[in-house]
Amino acid sequence: MRSVKVERNPRATRGKAPKSAPRRGTRATELRATFSKREKSRPGLFARIGQAIRRWFSFRRPMLLLTGVFVVAALVAALFAGGYVGRAVRGFNQTTDALVADAGFGISEVHLAGNARTAPETILAALGFQPGQSIFAADVQSARWRLMKLDWVAEADVQRRYPDAINVRLVEKLPYALWKSPDGQVYVVERNGGLITRNEVEKFARLPHLAGDGAPKLAADLIDAVAQHRAVAARTRIYQRQSGRRWNLILDDGVVVQLPETGWQKELDTLESLIVDKSILERNLTEIDLRSPRYFFFLLKSGQTSKVDRGSEL
Repeated sequence: MRSVKVERNPRATRGKAPKSAPRRGTRATELRATFSKREKSRPGLFARIGQAIRRWFSFRRPMLLLTGVFVVAALVAALFAGGYVGRAVRGFNQTTDALVADAGFGISEVHLAGNARTAPETILAALGFQPGQSIFAADVQSARWRLMKLDWVAEADVQRRYPDAINVRLVEKLPYALWKSPDGQVYVVERNGGLITRNEVEKFARLPHLAGDGAPKLAADLIDAVAQHRAVAARTRIYQRQSGRRWNLILDDGVVVQLPETGWQKELDTLESLIVDKSILERNLTEIDLRSPRYFFFLLKSGQTSKVDRGSEL
């Protein structure tokens, strides 16, 4: 008889159903999900290049980062120094201006008003506008400041008048006197003492003449007061500021009248009387000193000094 050996199942598996093999469809889905996940997480070519650049120029390599910054800055500076950027900008502006001018917005007229002593050529040069230039590109504010720097211009207004004109209105300074400065230069000055110009001063020879340091800013009151005395005004040639404290009047025959530091208004009345009533200027005098409240002092051409009491007859 042949013996047959029967293998028994282990107890641990007794009563349990055997595991079933995974279904083919489930495995394929897992593979596709895994494959898709791997493809999605893998960066592309440009992303890998960007990551490499960031790694190279990260703050962990500061010298390399600084080198890159300097290289870029050097390239930009070279473009500016070589004029490439400027030429490109100018070319663009010129093209734009040409298009705007063709559309009827190019400057073709400049209207001037208020310029009695400022030549039109001088105004146009200060404006700096070119015929055909785009009226939109015209910097009227800068043009106004350039006009304000001209000798005779006190105020200026520059406006666009569309489509193609510029309006310029000036207010010019008023000449009041001629001033000979301590360094010998002669200026036309305003009433407030502001300097106007040194050019063509001979045209203003009829204006009052001033001399001495600080004279332009202080002369207006004296000139107005002298104008109220006909004889004094007719003979006065120069208003001279003396020592920064008082005034001398230099008459047309060279006689110097010394006025006091204070109370000079009253002494103008005295001088008027001496000229009209006493004919003092017909005598051989070079100086009349009115600074003393009690005496007249006269310096004769001979060099002698005459002292006369104010209450006595001359």
